[in-house]
Amino acid sequence: MSRVTTLASTFLLLALGSTPLAAEGVAAKAVEILPGVTNSMFTGWIVSAALVGFILWLIGKPSIVPSRGQAVVESLIEGLRGIFEPIVGKVAFPAAFPLLITFFIFILFHNWMGLLPGVGTVGWGTTDPTGHFHLTRALIRPHNADFNGTIALALISFGAWAIIVLKFAGPALLFKDLFGNKAEKSETPGWLYPILSLVFLVVGFIEVFSIVIRPFTLSVRLFGNVFGGENLLHGTSFFFVFYFMELLVGLIQALVFTLLTSVYIGLICNHEGGDHGHGEHGHDAKDAHGAEAHH
Repeated sequence: MSRVTTLASTFLLLALGSTPLAAEGVAAKAVEILPGVTNSMFTGWIVSAALVGFILWLIGKPSIVPSRGQAVVESLIEGLRGIFEPIVGKVAFPAAFPLLITFFIFILFHNWMGLLPGVGTVGWGTTDPTGHFHLTRALIRPHNADFNGTIALALISFGAWAIIVLKFAGPALLFKDLFGNKAEKSETPGWLYPILSLVFLVVGFIEVFSIVIRPFTLSVRLFGNVFGGENLLHGTSFFFVFYFMELLVGLIQALVFTLLTSVYIGLICNHEGGDHGHGEHGHDAKDAHGAEAHH
């Protein structure tokens, strides 16, 4: 009976986040639990498989008259479509939306993984002479609390941006958007127009640098918020105020990452008025720098 009581009390303390281990925080580096497989990779695979299975179960057999589960999924898709379509533009939206909705759902649930009892506190370790357990290899680690995971997401975002922009806007419009003179020639004094061309050329190189570092800024932003939140929760023994705050932070960071990806695409593929460029399949892409705010 004493063994059962001990196990039950240990599980209760673990669920409440009040074990001595919970106050030690989360290691900055993921560890291998199998040859070539880290705990963050393992968590990513398990959660992704569970998400796919859950959505397939929720939808069931699609029908014209949707079931309750299908209606929930369709409502989520329509809500996200209403957010992203005006940013990306109707031309590039069909190609970009599957990527954007996958980013949002994947990042959201992996951000929330760290809020589950046992994440980061169950695994292998050693016990010191005082009876204090020191975790050395966690079995489960949030995917987005590992910088390798967030940099992979950012590189996918960057690669998808390049493919979509070159397909629906084309290299000529991209070059003009970066280095072209944005001033109206008819409304600009003749002596000033060449000077502005030089200014926009310099600004174009700055813009190229900002594009090149996007994978770094996207990945660091997501990693910093998730990893910092994990350590905050463990350091405060999962204090309920911070727990619910991290629920909100996880949602915001998933939305921010996805919105930034959509804005990057929309800056080139969705503009109001101006000249038009032609993509790979003859799609028209509107002129550069419309109403969207720059990142």
